Amino acid sequence: DEIWTRFDLDLVCLAGYLKFVEIPARWQGRVLNIHPSLLPRHGGAGMYGDRVHRAVLDAADHESGCTVHLCDGAYDQGRILVQRRCPVEPGDTPDTLAARVFELECEAYPEAIRRIRRELEDSRASDPSGGDVKSR
Repeated sequence: DEIWTRFDLDLVCLAGYLKFVEIPARWQGRVLNIHPSLLPRHGGAGMYGDRVHRAVLDAADHESGCTVHLCDGAYDQGRILVQRRCPVEPGDTPDTLAARVFELECEAYPEAIRRIRRELEDSRASDPSGGDVKSR
């Protein structure tokens, strides 16, 4: 828990971090991650990068995209904040699909950060003690 409190942070944003992160209870709801598929499809342990895009193509999915979600102690299981979709095109490869999904990720992550920050601000505003959300 020390590393989580060393800095004055409101959010922790993971992107491409492939190790499991144990989230202290008081940080629940403030750790975001992004995944290169439309969760819950093609998520979970070992599903990252080209593996995800290959799975989308192997499943003959008609669309793909990205998901920004809250981390909750299980791989790719947390509350979904934002999803962006794109078609799977004929002739797509994992690389061409990844490039399209990456463009969506660049839009989705900032939107998710804005959304969760609003939620945190609303939570602070509704706290009668005016306390810091990090102390909960």
